[in-house]
Amino acid sequence: MHPRIEDYALIGDEQTAALVGLDGSVDWLCLPRFDSAACFAKLLGDEDNGHWRIAPKGADRCTRRAYRPGTLVLDTEWDTDEGSVRVTDLMPQRHHAPDLVRVVEGLGGRVTVRSTLRLRFDYGSIVPWMRRADGHRVAVAGPDSTWLRSEPAVRTWGEDFGTHSEFSVGEGEKVAFVLTWHPSHEPRPPLVDPYEALESSVADWQAWAARCRYEGPYRDAVVRSLITLKALTYGPTGGIVAAATTSLPEELGGVRNWDYRYCWLRDSTLTLSALLACGYQNEAEAWRDWLLRAVAGDPADLQIMYGLAGERRLPEFELPWLSGFAGSRPVRIGNEAVKQLQLDVYGEVMDTLSLARRAGLPAKPHMWSMQSVLLEFLRSSWRQPDEGLWEVRGGRRHFVHSKVMVWVAADRAVRAMEYFPKLRGDLDGWRALRDEVHRQVCEKGYDPERNTFTQFYGSRELDAALLLIPRVGFLPPDDPRVVGTIDAVRDELGHGGLVHRYSAEGSPVDGLPGGEGTFLACSFWLADALHMTGRTKEARELFERLVGLANDVGLLSEEYDPVADMQLGNFPQAFSHIGLVNTALALFGDERAG
Repeated sequence: MHPRIEDYALIGDEQTAALVGLDGSVDWLCLPRFDSAACFAKLLGDEDNGHWRIAPKGADRCTRRAYRPGTLVLDTEWDTDEGSVRVTDLMPQRHHAPDLVRVVEGLGGRVTVRSTLRLRFDYGSIVPWMRRADGHRVAVAGPDSTWLRSEPAVRTWGEDFGTHSEFSVGEGEKVAFVLTWHPSHEPRPPLVDPYEALESSVADWQAWAARCRYEGPYRDAVVRSLITLKALTYGPTGGIVAAATTSLPEELGGVRNWDYRYCWLRDSTLTLSALLACGYQNEAEAWRDWLLRAVAGDPADLQIMYGLAGERRLPEFELPWLSGFAGSRPVRIGNEAVKQLQLDVYGEVMDTLSLARRAGLPAKPHMWSMQSVLLEFLRSSWRQPDEGLWEVRGGRRHFVHSKVMVWVAADRAVRAMEYFPKLRGDLDGWRALRDEVHRQVCEKGYDPERNTFTQFYGSRELDAALLLIPRVGFLPPDDPRVVGTIDAVRDELGHGGLVHRYSAEGSPVDGLPGGEGTFLACSFWLADALHMTGRTKEARELFERLVGLANDVGLLSEEYDPVADMQLGNFPQAFSHIGLVNTALALFGDERAG
């Protein structure tokens, strides 16, 4: 049986991340960065595309697993006829090179353990040359090199283009493996002590998690989501990737398989809000600074997403040698949507910087001048159709959410000048822009017969992004048009109590065959909207259901299939975890500390 997406747990070092399955196999790891080529790609293929499994000989799925509280350190345990054993997986904070540390510990009896390592560089396509050196197994192919060692040393041999070890551990006995990557033209980096790395990683993560100011209900879920966001942060720049994976399908066997190892502007305001509200000002400031660097330049060139350091070229191509997760092809690298026009991102940038200014984050030179230039560009360009925030591939439309976010951009500029009189800009002109956009949206984007806003001007379709109308302040929550829109979205896009982004199947806007699961972030937005309109009991019930969809270690993917009862899409998904944090803050804000 093929693993399910929720069978995986995440470990990482804030520069890349690995997925570890219930069977003790690391099936996905890109080195040295989130967006680098994978050296373990079994997740999107088979064993010959690279993996590293450590488990009791002959055993299958583990008996139990869990993160150590407040950390990204994973314990996986098996109970066997011989006894019990634990494998602890982590990627310690990087000093010189990325290390994957796996510590095997006997818990009772004497258990025979098997390690099978198949390194396949360049997304599973290249079998490296293996040799022995200084007590290591060294793999080299092109620019990549890895060094594998164990402490204490155990017998290791090569077979079937893999590296194998077999040993036994009794109660209290430990064997630690360390796999270290470095550029093949450079010397081997300094060795890390795996046991010290484990101890310091636990201490560092727990100290970080303890900074969370939220003390309300579901605190464990909130902290786990914040740890996941931290793990998806590229430490050197502060950018946060949408997910650690590419091409996990939105429909099993379908073609909706995208690369999410980049940083989306649509996530920016909600990300900053979650970090600030929970007490993580340094991370919030790093994200704000990444945003400023990424969007610097001609406002006409603003993109919807960027690379980890703000890279702009993310060409999309396919990997035909990978069969895809559960046969879901194609496997894509890069993302062609980077070329799309999405007017909503101007609103996201303005809203994020407005929030940062109100929150008291240290101002940056030229931040306001850049915002002013963005507004001037919008003044001349906002009437264009665009592809909308969902990156549809069926052509441009006048999407209502995009126009609402243009209004947000103008509104935040006006408010900034009202709150901070020293700022200079065309206040009257921006007020006029705000009023004109608001008037047009209410005239062309609203269906009075059905009492709902629509997906785009003149359509009868709906869009879950309309749930954000009261959140961004476009209309008050008690406006009948807002209440009608919330009810219409829940009725027409609802499925099993959750909501789809929009009607994908058969939609000319979507431009793709097949369908997709319900969208978890949008379902959190529905909970927020219900709460804002006075239906807090329903909102809390929905929030509790959404928290319950997380896997056994508290992780959420992008989407969920209520019929098959399974997660779909890239994993773990920052947008889903941001939704969890912000909805918890909205529902239980009076019960949190700080």
